[in-house]
Amino acid sequence: MIIEYVGVKEINGSLIVIDGVKGVSYEEIVDIKLENGTLRQGRVVQIEGERIVVQVFEGTRQISLKNAQTRLTGHPMEMPLSPEIVGRVLDGAGRPIDGLGDIFPVKKADINGTPINPVSRVYPKNYINTGISSIDTLMTLIRGQKLPIFSGSGMKHNDLAVQIVRQAKITGADSSNFGVVFAAMGVQKDVADYFRKSFEESGVLSHVVMLLNLSNDPIIERTLTPRCALTIAEYLAFELDMHILVIMTDMTSYAEALREFSSSKGEIPGRKGYPGYLYSDLASLYERAGMIKNHSGSVTQIPILTMPNDDITHPIPDLTGYITEGQIVLDRNLQGQGLYPPVNVLPSLSRLMKDGIGEGYTRADHSPLANQLFASYAKVIDARSLASVIGEEELSPNDKKYIEFGRLFEERFINQGFNENRTIEQSLDLGWELLGHLPKSELDRVDDSILDKYYVDKTEENK
Repeated sequence: MIIEYVGVKEINGSLIVIDGVKGVSYEEIVDIKLENGTLRQGRVVQIEGERIVVQVFEGTRQISLKNAQTRLTGHPMEMPLSPEIVGRVLDGAGRPIDGLGDIFPVKKADINGTPINPVSRVYPKNYINTGISSIDTLMTLIRGQKLPIFSGSGMKHNDLAVQIVRQAKITGADSSNFGVVFAAMGVQKDVADYFRKSFEESGVLSHVVMLLNLSNDPIIERTLTPRCALTIAEYLAFELDMHILVIMTDMTSYAEALREFSSSKGEIPGRKGYPGYLYSDLASLYERAGMIKNHSGSVTQIPILTMPNDDITHPIPDLTGYITEGQIVLDRNLQGQGLYPPVNVLPSLSRLMKDGIGEGYTRADHSPLANQLFASYAKVIDARSLASVIGEEELSPNDKKYIEFGRLFEERFINQGFNENRTIEQSLDLGWELLGHLPKSELDRVDDSILDKYYVDKTEENK
């Protein structure tokens, strides 16, 4: 029996309070009919006895305290799913906005997902080639991994996201079983248009599902966007056996929407005003990446977040770092030097990289080369610090070689054109070419057999 409730007890921002409600469930969807006949939706976010608090997706404007008619649907928010969803552009709540009509669902799925049984998880292996040397060589993205990008306001993370979508390839997957789910949260209209236009012009939109939540859209919709995106990804991966790369930008906008919503509910705030459950909420999103036994598909995540004031200890990047398997950190100083992508190598890492590179995956020399590049670049930073104190002319010959290596490494290896797509072999060969500018005796992270095969001495060229 469906019961309809007339009138609401209280309206507070995007929340309405209804009394005398029985048999209700948390996260249940509610239909709200206004006096003028228009229909809005909300979800139950709080239950206190027979009093419920409903979060209205479209906002509470024009809702009447006396005449609003509320009906419980008996189910949580569900996403309509079908193979035809690939290539579509949706709003933040999963409704089509590309003018191609509604999606006729094969099934509907709860956007909150179902937890993956840890016993059923398959350990991530096999790398995803992004065509970007710094990522592919030094912080390799592994299929089924969650690897966030830590950026700053005004930096080129949007360009990097577009380039990854355009160039990403998985070994053993072709265009028929590889797809991208791209979710933009709280972006300006010009940024949303840039994403859409870039994907259309490069011809990749046919295997991309886009969800666009604009900055002037309701914040409630923003809290739904990543869940809708991941529900689509799980359907494509675990029911259609596709390899799906999920890119979500900007998780900071999502967390701020969560903070605003939490504040409107009167919850006790945690660090910097964010709700105390921010960690578990982010984990409920990030942990939806992975691979499952008896399914050939996979879900890989690249969440992008802008660090407020470039502070990596801020709650959002801090908690994200605890949950995910590494991070790619963008550096404002490198961007100021005109380098793209401005990846800061030393604080960046991929914790699953070791199991998806080497013989049979990339190349046998990949792991020792990456270790050597990290170690050598760390010495570059030390040499630059020393030079800032005593002057570059007073440095030892070895330190001067490191200074030169650092310049070449940033200009030729980290720096890469927006339309430049390098194979893993090109990236590895470039790494060895740059190490040739250091004396062989300095390369202490590589076995002699590998050095003999790949090292070419270029130290005389610098004189």
